[in-house]
Amino acid sequence: MKRLFTLLVVTMMLGVASINCVKAQDQDTVAATDTTAVVDQAAAAEEVAEDAIEGTSAHQAIKQKFIEGGVGFMSAVILCLILGLAICVERILFLNLSSTNTKKLLAKIETALNEQGVEAAKEVCRNSRGPVASIFYQGLDRYDAGLDMVEKAVISYGGVQTGLLEKNLSWIALFIALAPMLGFLGTVIGMVQAFDSIKVAGDISPALVAGGISVALITTMAGLIVAMILQVFYNYFVSKIDSIVNDMEDASITLTDMLYKYNLKNK
Repeated sequence: MKRLFTLLVVTMMLGVASINCVKAQDQDTVAATDTTAVVDQAAAAEEVAEDAIEGTSAHQAIKQKFIEGGVGFMSAVILCLILGLAICVERILFLNLSSTNTKKLLAKIETALNEQGVEAAKEVCRNSRGPVASIFYQGLDRYDAGLDMVEKAVISYGGVQTGLLEKNLSWIALFIALAPMLGFLGTVIGMVQAFDSIKVAGDISPALVAGGISVALITTMAGLIVAMILQVFYNYFVSKIDSIVNDMEDASITLTDMLYKYNLKNK
């Protein structure tokens, strides 16, 4: 019995010791996890701080280059960019609103024309947006004057709508040409100032020449960047306008044929 009791006591003591060891290990694990979380948070905060420093550095670098290039010429180049982008935004909105589903519109006009007549077809054009609907309305409005007048009205008003689509593109082309010219002018003036500095110093210092040339070329770089940005938008607008004009011409031919068949039907 004594041996059994002694064995039982030893077993209980070993169990309590094991439980305490497990608890200690759990506490160490929790502490290690907390330490890892704190380290991760510190690393994340350090990365955010580094990104903020890099962003600030980039901003400061751009600002420094702007000042080095000369506030007068750099401001003129930036003004070309701002005005050009403002016109680009206006043209994007206008051209997107001018784009219509021509086939769907022709189907509606044909249905209204065959079922209810010319006035119903004109009403469909009134309720549709875009230059194609406007051209169709002008042609349908002159149906009573004959098909020849319809064709003339469609052609004439098509030219008007094309002019509206191409509105303000000349200004974008102006800014595309003007921005590099301003940059080149700033560069030439900067080169003249660099050589004047050499003349005053009485010595051709590589550092002096290189510094003057690098500052002078900043305006040229800015002007070329502005021109490239606006050139991308300009080419997009030209392509978009060509697509809309082609749709207008094809739809006008279809409308003329439609009215011709309608005229034969009602004779």
